[in-house]
Amino acid sequence: MRILITGASGQIGTNLGLHLQSQGHYVFGIDKRPNTWTTEIETLLQDLSAPQSNFTQGIGHAEYPPDLDAVVHFAAHAKVHELVEQPDRALENITMTFNVLEFCRQNNLPLIFSSSREVYGDIHRYITEESYADFAFTESPYSASKISGEALIYSYAQCYGLRYLVFRFSNVYGRYDNDLERMERVIPLFIRKIGSREPITVYGKDKVLDFTYIDDCINGVARGLERLVAGEIENHTINLAFGQGNSLVNMAKFIGEALGIEPDMTIEPARVGEVTHYVANIGKARALLDYQPTTSLRDGIHKAVEWSTNWWESNQ
Repeated sequence: MRILITGASGQIGTNLGLHLQSQGHYVFGIDKRPNTWTTEIETLLQDLSAPQSNFTQGIGHAEYPPDLDAVVHFAAHAKVHELVEQPDRALENITMTFNVLEFCRQNNLPLIFSSSREVYGDIHRYITEESYADFAFTESPYSASKISGEALIYSYAQCYGLRYLVFRFSNVYGRYDNDLERMERVIPLFIRKIGSREPITVYGKDKVLDFTYIDDCINGVARGLERLVAGEIENHTINLAFGQGNSLVNMAKFIGEALGIEPDMTIEPARVGEVTHYVANIGKARALLDYQPTTSLRDGIHKAVEWSTNWWESNQ
């Protein structure tokens, strides 16, 4: 396969790109910043958030490689609370998705889109199926941008015959997830702070989320991509998660366990715009993709701690 990945310098994009290349596929990445972790993915530096009108060889006047088989659209501003403070970045997410959709439409390419469990809102259901998304529960501009992206994709499928898969990710963590100077994510942040014996703050004592180890996530995406390109499945929205809930408090304790350090933990109320309870129903992923996540939060945290500490030690 010949695959274009937007957001190729991010955590999931980096892991997917390297995985596909290891399987013998060609990968072309697009991102507005260089990759922090690897130079092995051919990447064009391009900001996709500006409105464009030319999509013949690429978005804008950029030239992408010919004979692509599919586009994987991961590029987005992804920090929920940050987009509460800067809602204009949510509009940029929508513009990015429109640009990618127009490129796919005009070049007859199928699309994989990274949506989020945020689209379900804070609805306190124990197990959340794909059909349960009620957009009246939207919690934040970030979730609204993902809902808008999904709506555009569904409209392009209806009007233009776009073939797609939408994956709703949930708290993906692990390898290539520790660029804290660019974007603070809670697990690598806690790894660094607990490892340095600094205090940490957990926002939401009773917050329960569905944490997904990166290898499980990539396995699901790669299976979907192969089946979409082969014409075996199309036009589905799929939860991609571990399928079990865990608290932020437990997650922090697992990090302390892996480091051999008792976390100095302060608990504060959940912040505005953040989902406080989500567990995914992954039955559809199992049925369509033979998806079988294997990495529990405890095991995944131990792997993430080992990778991050080794990375920081070797790059000081």
